[in-house]
Amino acid sequence: MPDFGLIGHPIEHSQSPKLFEAAYHGKYGYDLIEGQYFEESYAKFLKGYKSVNVTAPFKEKAYEKADIVSGPVALTGAANILVKTPEGVSAHNSDFTGVILTVAEALFPGIIREFYGTFGSKAHVKIHQFVKAQLVERYGRRPAALVAGLGGAGKAAALAAAECGFATTVMNRTAAKAEAFIKGLPEYGFRVADIQDFRKELRSADFVVYALPMALDVFAELGAEDFSAKPLVLEANYRDPAFSGLLRARMLDAGAKYLPGNLWLVNQAVSGYSVMTGAAPDIDSLISL
Repeated sequence: MPDFGLIGHPIEHSQSPKLFEAAYHGKYGYDLIEGQYFEESYAKFLKGYKSVNVTAPFKEKAYEKADIVSGPVALTGAANILVKTPEGVSAHNSDFTGVILTVAEALFPGIIREFYGTFGSKAHVKIHQFVKAQLVERYGRRPAALVAGLGGAGKAAALAAAECGFATTVMNRTAAKAEAFIKGLPEYGFRVADIQDFRKELRSADFVVYALPMALDVFAELGAEDFSAKPLVLEANYRDPAFSGLLRARMLDAGAKYLPGNLWLVNQAVSGYSVMTGAAPDIDSLISL
């Protein structure tokens, strides 16, 4: 049995095995631990694996099981990496670091290779610090972020955007969930907007993270003028993206930059696999996918 794997449901089409192979070139094995019930998959992890990735819909359950949590996990209440340690199971969130790496590379091309070449496994920390220090200068003002959808990935993205220095607005199909999320995080100055106001908020956003599983009805009406702020648009769903076809064409014509979900996935792997294995992944192989 391999030492590493992925817990989630459904995961049969996951790209994680491909990413793990690219990261370690077959040195370690990686299983898909498919299961409808988290408790059963978690028991398999405890019995036979050193570390696992966790994907939807189990990130919040993974957090609840952990004995030790990193800062982003504690703040979001969601984990996508579980690692066995002598002190218990530790939980980490590479959704958070994956967003930081993705926005950093979009704003400062080449930064991932440069910083990982210089700082190794601590590069994600240095990249975070660099973006936070340079963001206002890069835009000439404090830029605005909009995060739609507050599942595990959306919460991590909202926290990452705010940590980078964006004035961050969040929205969710269930408004109470958005209010509950920001209630315990007053230091970040999050603002909540109604999901019905997505179009209005989009028009003034410099960075958009779309973490809902399907397109909103308003997507059928969006035109190039709605992307006049030329935002970076990062979408979590890489299997069935909402920003596709004519909508994506209009967005690109307006000067917006689309950051697909598989890019976020790759940057999660870049920042997270060394935590899982204790060994640095092949950065060049991963980011060239």
